[in-house]
Amino acid sequence: MGRRLGVVLLLAVLLAAPAGAKPGATRLTIFAAASLTEAFQSFDRNETYSFAGSNTLAAQIQQGAPADVFASASPQYTQDLYRRKLVEKPVTFASNRLVLIVPKSNPAGLTSVYDLARKDTKLVVAGPAVPVGSYTRTVLRKLGLLSSVLGKVVSQESDVKGVVGKVVLGQADAGFVYVTDVKPVAGQVTAIRIPAWAQPRVRYEIAVVAASSHKSAARAWIKRVLAKQGQAALARSGFGKP
Repeated sequence: MGRRLGVVLLLAVLLAAPAGAKPGATRLTIFAAASLTEAFQSFDRNETYSFAGSNTLAAQIQQGAPADVFASASPQYTQDLYRRKLVEKPVTFASNRLVLIVPKSNPAGLTSVYDLARKDTKLVVAGPAVPVGSYTRTVLRKLGLLSSVLGKVVSQESDVKGVVGKVVLGQADAGFVYVTDVKPVAGQVTAIRIPAWAQPRVRYEIAVVAASSHKSAARAWIKRVLAKQGQAALARSGFGKP
């Protein structure tokens, strides 16, 4: 009877664990930039994720929110936390680039990023503190469009997925996002290329959170992200090499 009860309890534990998880494995809490949603979930769906703007996540870590790993779409936030001794030394693990997206119906008739200045357009961008919002302003500045285009912004979102959502729903004629955000909504939007010379340097950094109680597991997870399997998952989502 005792042996049978033990088997039943073991089965219950296995069934309660996330699919693919090893019994007794540490489940990490990972704070990650919203643009990493699909890539990280395809790489390892057994962890607990919080996806948002990197600036929002960094602020939450400063306020003591429990997290084991922080993956940022800009070195600005990981490096700031490192100076404050709130994360261990960050490492670069991926790169990205920006595109302009329009709904498939393209109501504004945009075919070039320069059309933003020439046509009556409802534009959506991320806020200036959000990495993709900062990168967007860098692109517009390099293109000489900053003053003429920012006046056409109808909404400033808290992360890149907010920008994607507004365009998909037809609440905006265009929005600046990462190229990696196009694939999940490829049937609903069209991407307009931004010249390579106008691209900002988009570099993602990752670090173990200093207050984590699972530092060894967190360091091991980051090593997996940097290794072949993790880099392959990022590449499938459209990310560039570190």
